[in-house]
Formats: sequence, structure tokens, C-alpha cells
Amino acid sequence: MGLHKIFRIIALVLALVGIIFGVMIIAGNEGQIDNMMYVAYATFFIVLASVVIYTLINLFSHKEALMGALKGVGSFVALALICYFAFAKGVETPLRDGEVLSASDDKLVGAGLYMFYALAIIACGTMLFFGLKKMIK
Repeated sequence: MGLHKIFRIIALVLALVGIIFGVMIIAGNEGQIDNMMYVAYATFFIVLASVVIYTLINLFSHKEALMGALKGVGSFVALALICYFAFAKGVETPLRDGEVLSASDDKLVGAGLYMFYALAIIACGTMLFFGLKKMIK
């Protein structure tokens, strides 16, 4: 029996248990909410594990996909380093509650904001480029 079939059977069983707990909650048995949360957590971790496993299997079985993923991760890390070292400035900042934001934490926040702006510009530019390209054709 393949790994895919095992995950499908487990997902089906958890879905049925979830439906049963859902009906029990609707019927007014609020004591089952904790059990429903356990089913939700189990489902989440099973789905997460299956996504990670199948993604890694696919990446390591196709060299082109692995190279593409490594290029994407490398580009992301390069952009993060550029935002952190070139653009972000760290200044100790007093906060409203009397605490003080350290310079390194301020630099991390600034780098995160610059990275968000850069990724938003890249995403908008990509959508605009391919939208125009599609309109021209």
C-alpha cells in the first residue's frame, strides 16, 4: 500500500470523526470542543507532513525542480541580506509602555519592512509585465 493511499485513508477517518464531533457540537454538547480541536490538530499535522514529504520527494526526484527551488530560496536570502545590511538602520527606540526596542531589533523590523516593500514591487512588476505581455499577444 502506497504512502499516498495511507494518507488518504487517515484523512478520510479524521474527516468522519470531525463530522461526528461537528454534529455533536451543533446538537449542544459543547464538551466535545476539546476533542474537535484534537482532530483539527491531527488533521493539520497530517496534511503538513504529507505536503512536506511529497514536496521533498518531488524535489529530489526532479533535478530541474530542485534547481528552481534553490534559485528561489537563494534569491530570497540574497534579498533579505541586502535589505538587512544595505537599507535597514538600527536605532534604539523607546516604546509607549516604557520598554526600549533595541537597535538590533529595530534593524530587523526595518529589514522586514524593506523586504516586504521589495517583494510587493517585484510581485506587482511581474503581474504587470506578464499582463502586458498577454495583452500584446
